[in-house]
Amino acid sequence: MALSKYTSDIKFIDHNEEVVFNYLSNFENLSQYVNDGLLQKVSEQVPQIKINNFESDSDSCRFDIGGMGQAEIRIINREPFKTIKVESSGSLPVEITFWIQLLPVSPYQTKMKLTLHAEMGMMIKMMAGKKLKEGINQLAEVLTKLPYR
Repeated sequence: MALSKYTSDIKFIDHNEEVVFNYLSNFENLSQYVNDGLLQKVSEQVPQIKINNFESDSDSCRFDIGGMGQAEIRIINREPFKTIKVESSGSLPVEITFWIQLLPVSPYQTKMKLTLHAEMGMMIKMMAGKKLKEGINQLAEVLTKLPYR
């Protein structure tokens, strides 16, 4: 298993860092959004991956990935208004640690960068490495468009 690092482009969100942090650091806020269309979009873009049975609470989310088993993503650290750190568990052949970093630009704008560390075998890296780089940027873009409140 080898560790690979993927970093998103810096994105801007038109809300202050406290609002963004409070929204993203509670996975219950993501549940409706994920169930209302994100799973379908993932399945359309990557047809070999079928994600079902998405459930979440404030600290974690769980879902089934067709043919691979259940995955769980858990928030393991919150540094108020700056960083959210997430780790994976479950039966996937990839272990991830993921950071959402926030930095205020103005009272109504926040910079965001995502960083993903993925521990995976060489064969999986050859098949998924490029998709992970694209995926981290796509995820960052999606996070800029969430209905922050």
